[in-house]
Order: sequence, then C-alpha cells, then structure tokens
Amino acid sequence: MTLAISERAPQDVLTPAASVTTAIATVGLVREFTRKKKAPVRALRGLDLSVLEGEVHGLLGPNGAGKTTLVKILSTVLLPTQGQAMICGRDVVQHSREVRRLIGVVLGGERGLYSRLTARENLEFWGAAQKVPRAVLRDRVGQLLHRLGLESKADARVETFSRGMKQRLHLARGLIGDARVLFLDEPTMGMDPVAAHEFRTLIGELRSEQRTILLATHDMAEAEALCDRVSFVRDGAIVATRSPSAVAELVSAVRGIEFDDPNMAAIAELSALPGVRSATVTGDSVRVLVNSNQGLTRVLHFAADRGITSLHTLRPSLEDVYFQLIGDRGLEV
Repeated sequence: MTLAISERAPQDVLTPAASVTTAIATVGLVREFTRKKKAPVRALRGLDLSVLEGEVHGLLGPNGAGKTTLVKILSTVLLPTQGQAMICGRDVVQHSREVRRLIGVVLGGERGLYSRLTARENLEFWGAAQKVPRAVLRDRVGQLLHRLGLESKADARVETFSRGMKQRLHLARGLIGDARVLFLDEPTMGMDPVAAHEFRTLIGELRSEQRTILLATHDMAEAEALCDRVSFVRDGAIVATRSPSAVAELVSAVRGIEFDDPNMAAIAELSALPGVRSATVTGDSVRVLVNSNQGLTRVLHFAADRGITSLHTLRPSLEDVYFQLIGDRGLEV
C-alpha cells in the first residue's frame, strides 16, 4: 500500500513591473450554452485573467474546467455571454479582425490540418488565409519547416506524419502569421521525450522573442519547465495563480510511504489525526492531505508505528495540487 502526503504552500502571485503591458486580459468572462428544455450550462463563471506581454502562462485544469472555452473566446471562435476579453488592447468582439492578425492557435490532435496536403501546402494555405504577402510567405514557410525539423518532410502528405510531427506542423501553422500571442493546447501530446524536449526549447526561444504564450496542459512537469506563471481552472473560474517555483515546492513536499501489510481499517484513524485534512483510498494506495508540518509529523509517526519497511517519493496529482491551493474555501482565492 502507498501513502502519499501533501502539504499546503503559501500563495505566490507575480507582481508585474509598471512598464510591462498586458497581452491577454479578461474581466468577468461568462459563457453559457443553451440546451433545449433544460437550464443553460455555464462553462465560464466570471473568469478574470491577466497575462503579461512576453509571458508563458499555463492553464491547468481537468477536462470540462473551461480551458477550451476560454481559448475559443480569446481566439474569436466563440462570443462571450457576459464580460470582456482583450488581446493586446483589442476587444475580441469589437475588433475581431485585428485580433485574428495578432494570434496563432496551436491545437492538439488532427484538428486544423489537411491530411491530403503536404506540410508545405498546409502552411501556404494558412498563410494565404491570414493574408501574408506572397513574397514573404514562401520564405517564411521554408524558415518554419527548417526551424521545426520538418524540412525533409516538406513535400510529404500530412497523413503520413506521426502524431509528434503533426504537433510540430501545428506550431508552424500557428506562427505562419508571425503571431504576437500564441494559444497552445497540449502541444507535446504524442511526442517522444527527445522531440518534446526540443519542442520545449523552441517555446523558450519564442519567449525570448517577446511572444506571449497561453499554454493549456494537464502535464505538471511541462508547466513547471515552461511557464512563468500557472493558473488553476475549475468549474469555469480561476481558483489560484502561482509561479512554477511555488508548484515545485508543493511537489517536493509530497512523500510516499509503502506498506508491506495494508490495513484499510487504518483510514478512519488517519483521518482523525490532528492536522490531517483527508485520507482516501485509490486502488492499492492511500492519499493523506495534511494542513501543517505537525500534521505531517503525526502521519509519519502513525505509519512508523505500523512497521513500514520501505519509503518512496510520489509526485502529486493535479487534484492534490488543487487541495493544497483551495482548501475549504471553494472558489475563493
């Protein structure tokens, strides 16, 4: 049996310098989806977000949290029900044409690519759609294919590409209009470790070019490696915003203890210990959330008294991090 222990870390929010401008801003953003003979569904519930120019900002949250809806509104695909969203000072509703010239969208999977066209033809098509001058487009397509390691596959049909190659072509498509703001949705999904590392290096290069990147991901390690700040999204609202260093502190605070002789009856005793938030069983493991170092010490003594013979460290799940940041406060930050 495995016992994973988590601790809270203090709130950590970046305070921007006065000279730094905001690239992405939303205020009270609401999006409702109507349903026949049923109450409307609120995908976003007054979401407030501020992303600085040149920042890589992560959006972390489970499926259904509202990340995709937010990205669709920011990229002018959906209209908000209430509230306001701005890209580089332009309202996404009132100035949608200007906004589209400023942004690039990198989607995961098969969306947004034409499989029967070659990589070069895909980029030429999307460049023409974004009204990139023909004299500029040819050189830019060649540069992007080279930069993303697709030069040798430039004239191969996309249907022959691996998932990782398609992800790289997605990024090239997002950059074809020389976007100042990029929206990335699970950009390394399906890539092997080497390709994912190279891709993350490229994201660092894009940051150095003062491009703003909003990264939607489930990968905690990816967020820690790439992001200046991360925002946790739940039920259509931002529940907390943190720097990766604070997330890393949470990760390092998590310890695992493996029991040779599991005893499920111990769950009630663990839950009753002072400083223990909860103790839950998942498969053959028990996860204990604690509120303090004292609570952690009590749980370790409790485990030692039961003859634990091996110890190992575990990374927290996204749910664990939510518990650390939110506590009993619901959506209150």
